[in-house]
Amino acid sequence: MVQDKKLVDEVSGWLRVYDDGSVDRTWTGPPQVKFMADPVPPHEQFIEGVATRDVTIDSDSGLGVRIYLPDQILTTKTKLPILLHFHGGGFCISRADWYMYYHIYTRLARSVPAICVSVYLRLAPENRLPAACDDGFGALLWLRSLAKGESNEPWLNDHADFNRVFLIGDSSGANIVHEVAARGGPFDLNPIRLAGGIPIHPGFVRAERSKSELEQPQSPFLTLDMVDKFLAFALPLGCTKDHPITCPMGPAAPPINGLNLPPFLLCVAENDLIKDTEMEYYEAMKKANKDVELLISPGMGHSFYLNKIAVDMDPNTAAQTTALIEGIKEFIIDKH
Repeated sequence: MVQDKKLVDEVSGWLRVYDDGSVDRTWTGPPQVKFMADPVPPHEQFIEGVATRDVTIDSDSGLGVRIYLPDQILTTKTKLPILLHFHGGGFCISRADWYMYYHIYTRLARSVPAICVSVYLRLAPENRLPAACDDGFGALLWLRSLAKGESNEPWLNDHADFNRVFLIGDSSGANIVHEVAARGGPFDLNPIRLAGGIPIHPGFVRAERSKSELEQPQSPFLTLDMVDKFLAFALPLGCTKDHPITCPMGPAAPPINGLNLPPFLLCVAENDLIKDTEMEYYEAMKKANKDVELLISPGMGHSFYLNKIAVDMDPNTAAQTTALIEGIKEFIIDKH
């Protein structure tokens, strides 16, 4: 007799974990927003100025990336910077091919212009941290192998400037920006150069609730339930949110002043649930004399720019999304 598996835990709408260890990520929230979590097939022809391609970069592990190539490569004589992108989702959900990333990273690739390389990160709880960070660093080493001529990916080898590699990530992906940059500091990355890091609304928290967690409004992209449960699924067993990956400014993390980090642009939403700990990270970076700039989106919540419905329907969200893209573009083009 086959026993039905029992639900152990769930994060409303996003994820269900069963007693046999299986995980169901079928979207069960409002059907009108499901499209944002739908995969977008790759297309090597230019659509609205961008072509995309999926590439397996490690045949043993199956690690892959999605590449966004802007059509400026058809007219420009200069090679384009690389944005190595780590998606969000609390380390537990989402994929590089989801529409919520497609709609914003095609736009960013064209606006800069830059070639975006988005990593298909392993997800928890099947793959607890540091698995996703290992994938992010593995993708950086793959870029180095391309620059050294040990591997070949024509879109990058023909059109990318390996001297201008920027790490960029949303929410938990922004945690990976810090972690990969910190790992890369003492590492010989030649002939590539890590030119900057762009953590957007990083999932930096502490075991103890911050004032903003207690007082700021929860949003569709971040609730206290999501913070608590996703990190409980993702962190190594027995660890709290004070772990270095989720609290790089805390006492358990390597001292920031001892890290060899590139210039950072920290992007913070004024109404983010976890704004206080993000700002604590900013102050820790400043105290350690790191090159860090701050871009604040007034009146906005966590990952607002990924919400295509709000970007299309609300003029303020649209304006703040444009300002965010322009700020990132300025950081990449004008300053580094």
